[in-house]
Formats: sequence, C-alpha cells, structure tokens
Amino acid sequence: MANYFKGTPVRRSKCWKLLFIGLAIVELSCHSSMDRNPPNVILILADDLGWKDVAFMGSQYYETPNLDALSRRGTFFTEAYAGAANCAPSRACLLTGLNTPRHGIYTVSPAERGDRRTRKLVPATNTMILADSFLTIAEALQQAGYETCSMGKWHIGNDPRSQGFDRNIAGSAAGHPKSYFSPYSNVALPDGPPGEYLTDRLTDEAIRYITESHQKPFFLYLPFFAIHTPLQGEKDLVRHYMSKPAVDGQGSNADYSALITRLDWNIGRLMDRVDSLGLDSNTLVIFSSDNGGISYLSRQRPLRAGKGSYYEGGVRVPLLFYWPGVIPEGASISSPVSQLDLFPTILDLVGIHSDLRTDGVSLKNLLLEKQPLADRALYWHFPVYLEAYREGEDESRDRLFRTRPGSSLRYRNWKLLYYMEDHSYELYDLSTDPGESENLDQRNLPVEDTLKAMLSNWWQATNAPIPETLNPEYDATFTGQAQSGRE
Repeated sequence: MANYFKGTPVRRSKCWKLLFIGLAIVELSCHSSMDRNPPNVILILADDLGWKDVAFMGSQYYETPNLDALSRRGTFFTEAYAGAANCAPSRACLLTGLNTPRHGIYTVSPAERGDRRTRKLVPATNTMILADSFLTIAEALQQAGYETCSMGKWHIGNDPRSQGFDRNIAGSAAGHPKSYFSPYSNVALPDGPPGEYLTDRLTDEAIRYITESHQKPFFLYLPFFAIHTPLQGEKDLVRHYMSKPAVDGQGSNADYSALITRLDWNIGRLMDRVDSLGLDSNTLVIFSSDNGGISYLSRQRPLRAGKGSYYEGGVRVPLLFYWPGVIPEGASISSPVSQLDLFPTILDLVGIHSDLRTDGVSLKNLLLEKQPLADRALYWHFPVYLEAYREGEDESRDRLFRTRPGSSLRYRNWKLLYYMEDHSYELYDLSTDPGESENLDQRNLPVEDTLKAMLSNWWQATNAPIPETLNPEYDATFTGQAQSGRE
C-alpha cells in the first residue's frame, strides 16, 4: 500500500469529579466479550493537519496516496470536528470524551496571550495537565484486558503511563519536537543515528510494536508530531515541492508540504505491515488530526481560518475508520460528528459495554448501518486568548487574535459564535455559507434565540467559566501590533 516516495484547580461540577475518581478506581462495570477475539485498535493522530490537507478531503496539491487508498478501503467523515482548535485541549477532549469545561484544559498555556493592553478581560484559569481522576480511552481498554502503548506527542502531562498506557515512547509535556532530525533532544525518545527522521522513527517503533507477540489485544495510540513546527521536511520531498506550483492557497511552504507527504508515506508503511501480519481483519484503525491547519500556510477553502480559530477551518478535521469486513468500504458520511465521539465509539465497536458518561455518542450504528444520529448540538468553549500567527493573515475576526474568549456551537446546519468581551454574536448557515462569510446575526432569525438558549443551558450544565473580571491594564485606545503566535 505504501508509495515509497523518495524522499490551578479547575472549575467543574462535583458530581463529574466524583464520577471519574470512581471510574479511575475501576468502578467501570464494563466487560468485553473475550470469546469474540476483540480487535486491536490503532488510533493515528496527525498534528496540525488541516481538514483539506489531504487529497481525499479535496486537496489538489498535497500528495497523500496512502491515506487516499485507506479512505477508499474504509469510511470517512466530511464534517468531523476536533474538541478544540489547538493542541492540548483537543487531545484532552479526544482521550476523555469530555468537553473543555469538564477537564479545564482550554489552551496551550499561558492563557494571557497577546499584548496585555489589548485584552479586555482576565481569562479563565487554565491547566495543561490532565488530572489522573479522569478516565482515558487507554484506561478503559486497559481495564478490559488490552495492552496499551502511546507513541509520539503527549502534551497533557509528563508521562502517558499515568493515564492508562503500559508503554510510552516519545511522549512528554513537550508540544512540539526540538528537531525532526536526530538528535531529537526528547526526554522520552533515545536519539537515533545522526540525521534519522522523526516521523520515520516513530513508524519504525510502531511497526516493531505491532510485530511483537501480544498475549492480549493491543491499543496503539500513535500521535505523530508531524506536521507541527518546526517545519522541517525530508530533503528530497522538499526539493520536489519547491518545483510544484501552489494551488488554491496551498503549497506556499515546501517543508510543510513535505511533512504531509512523509507522514502519508509512513502511514502506508504501517498499514503494509498490518496487512502482511494478517492483522487487518481484526484491527480497527482510526485516523484524524488534532485541529485545523495553520491558515496562512495552508488555506482550507471553502472553510475559513485555521488552527486556534473557532471558525470551521480551525475545528474541522479529517476523520476515517478502517476495519475490513466490518467498516464499509468506499463510504463517506456527511453527518456532523466530533472527536468526543471516539471514546464511546471505540468501546462500542470492540464490544466493551459500559455506563460511562461522556460528552460524545457512539457512531457505531451510523458507521455500520448508516443509522442517523439523534438530533444534537456540538459545543466549543474557549474562555482565554490566542494571539494571531500573522497580523491580517489568519482570516480571523480581528487582526490581533486568532480568537478572543468565546463559545460556539453547531446545531444542524447553523453555527453560532459568542464573544465574551463585547457580548456579540455571529450566526452562519453552513449549508449555504461554509466559509462563514455572511453574518446573519442582525436578521432576527428565530433560530438564533433557540441557539442562544441552548448555549446558555450548556454553560450551566457544564459549569463553564465565563470571564467577567476586567483587565486593569486594558487600553481601548491602544491599537498595537500582533505578536507572533505559537500553538
């Protein structure tokens, strides 16, 4: 299958905290039908790969033949969403199935981004550590008899072994690699030969892991560092892309492009080994990305903006499922789904029955039988600040920030965004305006009152913090310049 291209305490409801402390002590009441030979699970997560940064999602520029082939052999979603628009909160949401107000990770610290004179509010308290009281996918599978391994970026604590993983390779609190070429300066990954490429190395480790003799089914969580900065592509691919003209806002950076194709090549290597070992018929493979791509580097048209924004380009991501003989081949699904759904979906697909509460729903019947999901809304909460990457180039609401404190929701084809500094709203009809270019807030549409009430009720149900304290250093007359953004 591979194309060998050369080349502080958080604020949360007491009942949720007690529930998950109890669950972490194995009050799961779950079981798996071991006589059914439960499947292995491989969850592959790219870093900062945009919704349209792969060909099967519409890119006419990036070359991703292995992921394209995998999409044809499985089922992919065209309207899948991350739980947050940047790294740490998104990963906490995915691994726990809980939205940001539940676990308190809202952003990559600090929460006070941008010039202090341009922030009207004191942001909510933020944490970067996923508390051990929260149950992760790994812990649920581990308690059901799975061997578990995390291999790659962790970023929500110092060591994934405190969160249900038997083994950790390369995972630490670091949010990005020091270098994609060895020496890596990674406290959890020994250096390879000088010049060894990080994405290749992680794939070598993954291949070695799945080739081992396992006494139990395994869960391999493979969160690659690619394509996060620093942008360092494999040199042959960089040369290839330097000679390729940009298309539709994609292709402005050859290293970014090379990182994508090298990631794709390595996923092809991994899937080749899954096939050659005869594991494919009993292995569930899921591929996605943690958030949208960096907007100025790679436009996600027709979607607006990118990483760090709560417009569609920041939260919509590729998502595909592969399991021969179980997951239908060559299917695409347009129902809006969330990475919060992955926890209950994985448990359901592998046959683990649980009364566990998450903010997601199982997609099993949608995937296998195309049974529609019950009507629901998807919510995002970001009561903090995230500065612009490049002033005026992020397709954001204002030139200084990718986003200011706010919340958003999607319900059916409607998207509502609320901004806490000025109590303003934006309303979009995604069925006719996926680029969120025409704000319908002033149209007095009845649906807006419904959406506002839904958002208010959700805040109360999740005990979501709403910043209200004014920043004493705020200066309404100061225009300033955007600070160079990160994460």
